[in-house]
Amino acid sequence: MNYDSRAWAVHRGSTHAFDRPAPHVDNGAVRPDPERYVSRAFAAEEWEKVFTKAWLLAGPSSDVREAGDWMKYDIGPESFIVVRKPDGGLAAHYNVCPHRGSQLVQGDVGCQDDFTCPFHSWKFGLDGRNLAVTDPETFRPEVLCHGTDLSSLHVAEAAGLVFVSMADAPPPLADYLGPILPMLETYRIDEMHVVQHRRSDWAANWKGGIDAFYESYHLHAIHPQTMGILDDRTHIDLYPGGMSRQFVPFGQPNSHFPDQEGINPGIAAMLSDAGIEPDSFEGSARDSRSAIAAAKRERATRLGLDYDRFSDAQLTDSTIFGIFPNAQIGCHPEAVFLHRFKPDADDPERFTYETVILYRHVDVPGYGAPLWMGLGSDVDLTGATRPDVVHTALGEPPGMGEVLDQDSDLLPIVQKGARSRGFRGPLWGEQEARLRHFHVELDRWMGR
Repeated sequence: MNYDSRAWAVHRGSTHAFDRPAPHVDNGAVRPDPERYVSRAFAAEEWEKVFTKAWLLAGPSSDVREAGDWMKYDIGPESFIVVRKPDGGLAAHYNVCPHRGSQLVQGDVGCQDDFTCPFHSWKFGLDGRNLAVTDPETFRPEVLCHGTDLSSLHVAEAAGLVFVSMADAPPPLADYLGPILPMLETYRIDEMHVVQHRRSDWAANWKGGIDAFYESYHLHAIHPQTMGILDDRTHIDLYPGGMSRQFVPFGQPNSHFPDQEGINPGIAAMLSDAGIEPDSFEGSARDSRSAIAAAKRERATRLGLDYDRFSDAQLTDSTIFGIFPNAQIGCHPEAVFLHRFKPDADDPERFTYETVILYRHVDVPGYGAPLWMGLGSDVDLTGATRPDVVHTALGEPPGMGEVLDQDSDLLPIVQKGARSRGFRGPLWGEQEARLRHFHVELDRWMGR
């Protein structure tokens, strides 16, 4: 019985170090209690034991490149400001004035020399120190002695990404990310900039979002339009700390697709995107993935781009990293997809799904993001302008593209089923190994 994903030869013949599999991890076969998807008590405990202790992906470094640049990061009941200081370092503060609790910023990104409370005009430096109290003579000194600076938290930067932690003494970020950090660094995300940022509220538990995005098992059922170009036989690696990696092969048919040989329209489009004329391509669908990799490598050499550090799989596949607790990054040499699954402050059966596309601009003909990302001609790819966040409320069509909109339609249906007395917990197969790995780590943090 072929239930072991290690037998799926995604990297057949590869000797590239990036493709080297991680040691096998056996996470058992326990069926977890479905309360984790619906219980308010579980959600409250989860917030205190996981989210207030872990490193959380706040956003890309490109949003805080220059002194005074700041970005707001909201999750659960909290809101944070991450800002670049004049010395080049970062600071992170709770987005709350110590006077009466008013939030200091409302936008998503900005640039300024200091922060002024909109309620009573108290002023704070980028480092969080209080610069001015309005009418200080009207306060008893003993009151102000309680502290007038902003409350700050830990912040760190790695691989072009910014993380924050509310923990008193979190581990070094490099230790937290472990083996996936040097892999992320190969993509040079620090050279990319935001070209799309969308946010949508979904009627499901945030872990339902994690579950859906951490596996390709559902592609044939929910996303039939991907069947001709996206395989569900993937390469999965599990790492310490709940981290994971998955190669999802592009440019070859799904195992459920009836025609495994013919060049279907989807593969033809991917061949064309890589610079191969589909009508003159002599191979079958089994050859298309390797042909796309070779064409992209040849084109990169012709354009003067350094792709030697990438394996063939990195040039074709969606190479996905799971960052515990609530982020996933789909990486490509030209662009990356950041996904974050943010629990609702009050309702365990709601979460906010946030996606950011980052792109490395190279002004040469023939270079661009993968076609399937859907970056239209109206998108500014130069980095000259940072696009606004597009936010759709609960019940509104997300408008994130056909595949993501299909996920948003299905997850509330899954959530309804999770509430049923007839559902006794998920039964995960090996195509869902990343899910089990995530939940095992979650239970470890929860002490269960």
